[in-house]
Amino acid sequence: MEYGVIVFLIVLLILALIIFNAKRKNRVKQEDFPEEWTRMLHEKVDFYAQLSTVEKLRFEKNITQFLKDVSITGIEVSITDLDKLYVASSAVIPLFGFPFWRYRNLNEVLLYKDTFNEEFATEEANRNVLGMVGSGAMNRMMILSKPALHQGFENKSNKSNVGIHEFVHLLDKADGETDGIPDVLLEKQYLIPWIKRMHTEIEDLKNENSDINPYGAKNEAEFLSVVSEYFFKQPELLEKKHPELFVILEKMYKQDLA
Repeated sequence: MEYGVIVFLIVLLILALIIFNAKRKNRVKQEDFPEEWTRMLHEKVDFYAQLSTVEKLRFEKNITQFLKDVSITGIEVSITDLDKLYVASSAVIPLFGFPFWRYRNLNEVLLYKDTFNEEFATEEANRNVLGMVGSGAMNRMMILSKPALHQGFENKSNKSNVGIHEFVHLLDKADGETDGIPDVLLEKQYLIPWIKRMHTEIEDLKNENSDINPYGAKNEAEFLSVVSEYFFKQPELLEKKHPELFVILEKMYKQDLA
């Protein structure tokens, strides 16, 4: 047998082994991820349901990695598998365009039984906080109202998702400042267009000439989180109502939601 034929056969064998191992790894990943979790993601998380088969596997892998990295603790509430999936999905969605990124500035997510106030109390008056990224003694922690977390995924018609909102704050904070300019996400050529568009949209909000959540007018950081919720919950509507903003967010998150 000629030397060239032998080399060709060896190459074919190596390729066959690579393909076999790749398929085997995918099967292992599917078996490791509970079927019930896959069902819940299909039913409850629209972002996941619209992904291709390959992307769904990557989403599941990211869910698994997040749950290894970050603890989820209930404060006067029990934690269910669905709670874990909602928290992890909130984290995975904004970073899905960055396959190898992880949250290095978070150790634990606390789920509260209800809304809370700035002192984290759930029984006092003026409890209007749905979520918060911790600071000081609460650094590297996130607090979410469990009912609000569920509402963000289960109300399909609105533009709000408190889980995504707070994880976008974490991404914004990753460069050292929570200022609505996420340097870790935004390529330099889009920096000025983003700042200009953000201020234009905030001005429209202040003049009550926008369908974006008015809370986004509070400051640049809240605007980023509010429009990111809108982007991931209702991308078609955002593209229709705010096409320039939509294009910049697509480039920021490296995701084609259109």
